[in-house]
Amino acid sequence: MTERTLRREERRRQRRGRASQAGQMRPFENRLPPLNLLEAEGEQKIHDASMRLLRERGVLIVDYPPALETFRANGSRVEGITVYIDEETLLHFVGMAPSTFTLLARNPANNLAVGGKHTIFAPVYGSPFVSDLDRGRRPATLEDFQNFVRLSYMAEEIHHSGGTVVEPNDIPLAERHLDMLMAHITLSDKAFMGSVTHKNNAKDSVSLCEILFGADAIRQNPGTVGLINASSPLRYDDRMFGALEVYAKANQALIITPFIIAGAMSPSTLAATLAQQNAEALFGICYAQMLNPGTPCIYGSFLSNIDMKSGAPCFGTPEDTLALYGGAQMARRYRLPYRSGGNFTASTVADAQAGYESAGTMWPTIHAGTNFVLHAAGWLEGGLIAGYEKFILDLEVCGMMQRMAGGIDLGEEQFAWDAYAEVAPGSHFLGSQHTLRHYETAFYQHKIFTMDNYEKWEAEGSRDSLVRANARWKEMLAKYEAPALDDAKRAELENFVARRRREIQSGQSR
Repeated sequence: MTERTLRREERRRQRRGRASQAGQMRPFENRLPPLNLLEAEGEQKIHDASMRLLRERGVLIVDYPPALETFRANGSRVEGITVYIDEETLLHFVGMAPSTFTLLARNPANNLAVGGKHTIFAPVYGSPFVSDLDRGRRPATLEDFQNFVRLSYMAEEIHHSGGTVVEPNDIPLAERHLDMLMAHITLSDKAFMGSVTHKNNAKDSVSLCEILFGADAIRQNPGTVGLINASSPLRYDDRMFGALEVYAKANQALIITPFIIAGAMSPSTLAATLAQQNAEALFGICYAQMLNPGTPCIYGSFLSNIDMKSGAPCFGTPEDTLALYGGAQMARRYRLPYRSGGNFTASTVADAQAGYESAGTMWPTIHAGTNFVLHAAGWLEGGLIAGYEKFILDLEVCGMMQRMAGGIDLGEEQFAWDAYAEVAPGSHFLGSQHTLRHYETAFYQHKIFTMDNYEKWEAEGSRDSLVRANARWKEMLAKYEAPALDDAKRAELENFVARRRREIQSGQSR
């Protein structure tokens, strides 16, 4: 490397360090045309099948009578705990959900546009274990949760702080949502997800957002988003619909996501699985609109297939890819933002299997035009593990996906006429003024992957990508600085959490 090149590399590293330290993110619009897998006739067949499921089979609502009464009051047939709804009623309410909305962040520069051509990357969610090269697989703690919030804050490739990034097993279950919410609020200034593990926890999430943003502000634009899962097949319970009710009535955003492992929680055919997913997602969105017309909703899909030999969930399979495309197309049919995809893998370590399976999901995630990508970084062992090194390696993939989604710039400068005037035929463009103007931005610049030849790689210690990723997350945490938070607002947040913790510990209901 020449001295000039070394100086350029050092300036590039310094700029990256400043961007990460400042908690900047790199939002992007996906300029690629979405891939429509289904013909119009096929799309209609999926729609018709889902309407038939809702009309003839119905959806169970378990242990939550208020939802049964809401559906009955809005024209649905209710028999016992089963709700049957006709197409006209369903689509009337689904049509009330906005096609796009803005999700607030503590730093207004990190507010997120949801829907349209916008894509949002959020980290792994719900892992009870973590792993790294130094200590291996172990139960996740609050310190791990806080670390992943810090890493997500510093990563420009990540736009959203996430929700239950990992389960902090060292904190009592009844109150751990308070610690997780405070970590998102104080350690990051990006948007975050609320708690859905209990109706009261959802209320706490809304209350903290009211303190943080103001009660009026979050009624105009949501300050948080809740992840509501159907208990497939064709079932919702009191925990999910109770949390949904709290968020909808407060006009907070909802990701309505059927949790389907095809072959177990749906039939083993993709047509039936897509119809069931569509029915379950639209049913939840319909309920949110019955409670509060205009509630921001995202049509969610978490769909993998079962390994018929072992019963384990599979990721990165051809069937998963086809289902991802099909779900995105159905969401577009109803003019709804779409959530799906991520760097999924069944592998227990960040090995070749993890890389191939993750790439096998992330490519179609972008080509499908997905708007909200949960599990974009850190996912291992089917979501049971949040991996520190995997998180860093996934950031590399997220960065490359963002670059690809930007498409091809066809501006006049991009045709490089001055470079052709400067460089004679048969020569090279490495030293041209045009190249010097664009060398830092023309191509994606890798942060962890190496393009060095074998001799240089060997001379620098023969470090593989896992070792480099291990060093990277430690470097990021060492450089972390928390974003500023108004002292009075911090005190108000802390006082609320302290009061709620006392109430929970004493067994008081909210």
